[in-house]
Amino acid sequence: MISWAVLAALVLFSAVTYALGRRKLTAQAAGQGRDRAHSRPGYHGAYVMLWVAVPAAAVLLLHGAFGGRIAAAAVQAEKPAAVAALTPQQRMVFYDDVQSTVVGRTPSEIIYAPDVREALDAEAREAVRIEMGLRLAAVAAALVLAVAGFVFSYRRVRPEFRARQHVEGWTAVLLFACSAAAILTTVGIVASLAFESFRFFQAVPPHQFLFGLDWDPQIAMRSDQFATSGAFGAVPLFVGTFLIMLIAMVVAAPIGLLSAIYLAEYASRPTRAVVKPLLEVLAGVPTVVYGFFAALTVGPLFRSTFNAIGAQLLGGPFHELGLYLSQVQNQMALVAGAVMGIMLIPFVSSLSDDIINAVPQSLRDGSLAMGATPSETIKKVVMPAALPGIVAALLLAVSRAIGETMIVTMAAGLQAKTTLNPLDTVTTVTVQIVTLLTGDQEFDSPKTLSAFGLGLTLFVITLILNVIALRIVQKYREQYD
Repeated sequence: MISWAVLAALVLFSAVTYALGRRKLTAQAAGQGRDRAHSRPGYHGAYVMLWVAVPAAAVLLLHGAFGGRIAAAAVQAEKPAAVAALTPQQRMVFYDDVQSTVVGRTPSEIIYAPDVREALDAEAREAVRIEMGLRLAAVAAALVLAVAGFVFSYRRVRPEFRARQHVEGWTAVLLFACSAAAILTTVGIVASLAFESFRFFQAVPPHQFLFGLDWDPQIAMRSDQFATSGAFGAVPLFVGTFLIMLIAMVVAAPIGLLSAIYLAEYASRPTRAVVKPLLEVLAGVPTVVYGFFAALTVGPLFRSTFNAIGAQLLGGPFHELGLYLSQVQNQMALVAGAVMGIMLIPFVSSLSDDIINAVPQSLRDGSLAMGATPSETIKKVVMPAALPGIVAALLLAVSRAIGETMIVTMAAGLQAKTTLNPLDTVTTVTVQIVTLLTGDQEFDSPKTLSAFGLGLTLFVITLILNVIALRIVQKYREQYD
């Protein structure tokens, strides 16, 4: 990697060229007797600095991103005879030890044969030589580009030069690069999901995955073991996901919406200034904290409550129900859904509050002038006008609930069940994705690849929900003057 001294030198040199560009423009404008140049001196200085810093920084960043990989590939290109005789797994460990030796880490405790140990030392020296060569080449290229950029840009500094347009052009390129990076990241995510999902669906038929009722992705190591092929029916996962989501929205939708109505229509300014930030504090709480709250507080509270109710029902006409309630445990869909609903309250409330406040005051004034009460105005005028935006906000909250992981992991359990009973332990798609990809995994088995199938399906579902939300807003949005 490039040292901090090189980066500091580049920053210092760029600052010096910025000052030189400003100084040259000021001197030329004064020498020609001009009161003003086309662009301010700062733009000329920035123009010179950009031509110095950007190309050199690009070279250094490319070296930082790919230099190590190029060096590793160059070292592994020519394998000594002692290394070529190793198995692929042994060669992988060998080159990991070479890299550890180069960077100063402790290599593995494997005892190599004398010829392999000698080859390891030789490969480490070769890796150091190659990395040093690449580093010097990157620094030299950055220096040449910085000097060339300074000569090119400094010669163009003059009062009539349109430096502002050129600097703004660099800004436009930067903004375009950021937008392209965001788009390419999305494309990369979708492409990786689609590619790995395609590999999964080659092993497991899509209809079996989408409509199967059994989820047990364990692959046997021997042919005589049980469930050699595993079971990859995703219906229990999606049932658990939508059950918890439904419970969460039953909690979040009314509380969040009524909170938004109060803050937007009834609360005074001092009250709003205090209540709204306090309510939105919930949005900043990490989800793992909600998971702890569910596992340590809400779960035991719900269990003790249901156990007490069940004890009262034992021996009566509802003995079976009482027996069931007396056996309820901490982990259940109701706990995860209730805590997730609390987490979504500020999400629903904040969006709905903004949407309600966007309704023009003239509509309220007209309704009140016709003799309607404030509550009638809210019910008959404000809410119908804000309804498309509120529906979109609720759908976005649904998407947020579907993608939640930590709360479900800690409060709902890991057992895949096709049930609508909120007192049962269930699991969700996101929890299973985390479980399948935890630890060392081989990405050539249906068990691991099933995580990508789940991820792609979940991505499509949330995308459909977001598209529906946008279509509702576009179709039913009211246009006001």
